[in-house]
Amino acid sequence: MEHKLLTIKNNAISLILDATTLKELEEIKLQFTGRSGELTQALKGLTKLTAEEKPTVGRIANEVKNIIEDAIRQKETELKKTKPVLQKIDVTEPGVKPPLGQLHLVTQAKREITEIFKYIGFTRVRYPEIEWDWYPFTALNFPENHPARDDWETFFIDQAPHPKLGPVVLTPHTSSGQIREMEKGKLPIKMLNIAKCYRRQSDVSHTAMFHQFEGLVVGENIAISDLKGTLDYFVKSYLGENRVSRIRPYHFQFTEPSFEVDVS
Repeated sequence: MEHKLLTIKNNAISLILDATTLKELEEIKLQFTGRSGELTQALKGLTKLTAEEKPTVGRIANEVKNIIEDAIRQKETELKKTKPVLQKIDVTEPGVKPPLGQLHLVTQAKREITEIFKYIGFTRVRYPEIEWDWYPFTALNFPENHPARDDWETFFIDQAPHPKLGPVVLTPHTSSGQIREMEKGKLPIKMLNIAKCYRRQSDVSHTAMFHQFEGLVVGENIAISDLKGTLDYFVKSYLGENRVSRIRPYHFQFTEPSFEVDVS
């Protein structure tokens, strides 16, 4: 019994000394001196001792109880004097932190346009930005002396030309993708190409790099009405239900017969 009381005292003192908050100290107090505490339960066992054991063990029990209670009171006084540690805050920081980062407007547009055309069966394709001359020019019937093939208009890459496909250029338009798609020889074709294009033009309304998107449909029973319907669908999906579009004949040298598209 004496050994048990001394063990309880040692355990209690150790925990009391390590306590860092009043709440933690209160829990230690309940653990040892509460109604169901370790010391309280041990004291109840005094009734089972013999008449010879009771005086000695009773004296030790009272000493242990007093020591534990004194230690709790001293630690409580010490903790109450200790100033709470204040967390440093930046008073200039916004109360509600703004979200960080968002998609670039061009990326948003590309994704939205892709989803619109995907809904009506178009497949998004991707082709090189560095191209052989054949794809953006020769295969599209641009004559050898056309101004667009001049190095004042097109970026030429310092690389040996291909014996059949010609010099290397930064593609000036997405139409080179049409040639590559048709080369696959798989019909029908219903493609959407969105890509960067490069031209040596720089002024208020032009930059050397810009984006284009275009579609190509090749198949049986395709008519101008399909083109008109596709344009109407895109205009209303992208710009709003109240928009009205029209197509009108217009002369483009290398896509004749051609249409210009107007949107209200």
